[in-house]
Amino acid sequence: MNLFTPSTSIDNESAIRAIVRAACKTFAGTFAEKHLSQLENEDGIINSKIHNVFIAALGSEIQYYSALCRSLDSSLGNMLESMAISIAEMHYKVTQEVNGNLYEEQTDFIAELLERYKSNEQKPKLEDYIGITQKHNVGSKKNKRHVSDYYLYDEQNGMHYLIELKIGGDLDNKKARSEKEALLEQYCILANTLGTEEKVRIYFATAYNRYGEGRPWTQGRVLQFFAKDELLISADFWNLVCKSENGYEIVLDEYKKCAPMIIDALKDIKDAYLPDAE
Repeated sequence: MNLFTPSTSIDNESAIRAIVRAACKTFAGTFAEKHLSQLENEDGIINSKIHNVFIAALGSEIQYYSALCRSLDSSLGNMLESMAISIAEMHYKVTQEVNGNLYEEQTDFIAELLERYKSNEQKPKLEDYIGITQKHNVGSKKNKRHVSDYYLYDEQNGMHYLIELKIGGDLDNKKARSEKEALLEQYCILANTLGTEEKVRIYFATAYNRYGEGRPWTQGRVLQFFAKDELLISADFWNLVCKSENGYEIVLDEYKKCAPMIIDALKDIKDAYLPDAE
């Protein structure tokens, strides 16, 4: 998916790798420090789970790993989101909100469109909302602010990207509709402010493909509300953020090189909580 004028210079790659390396180093240190500092705290993330008698009955290692894995998954997701923003800031003006006028006719149109998606009366297409900014009446406008995961502005080509990132891409029925509604409202607010829809794009993005890199994205709740052209799955997301056709490969390669730092941190935590484990 070619969405940008790529920047594939050696300097760009080196900068991306430096950001990934720094993020991994910081994550390894802070994650270990957080859990080690809670070793004697009964309300700590791991210790607070010891009173779950149903998990405890499965043994101390299962008890430990069940608590640690939840913490690792959440913390690693936060690190990846922050890392992506740092990389994007090399190439885009990055903000995390839009603020401006939204018209009642536009919110009504969005609600009707989403209801057709929900009932499977209509399959999502980009064309469904093109021209939505023409639906307005001066008396119906109100100022609205929306928090955005990623609002990227490319000064080179004038494109504005509004991105909702879910690390693993899991959206339940309620979230799928609400996320599309939020993105469409952001689309309207930004396009109303710019005076054109031509340079505005909305995307649902994931940091990795839960079905395997290169395989089709098939989660029904996502496809019920998002067109395939609105998806930035794994490599497409990282390539856009890195503004490089090789962005995903660069990020993943450097992350794998840095993974031993995180592995060492996890070992330190395990040695502290399970000193007698092999």
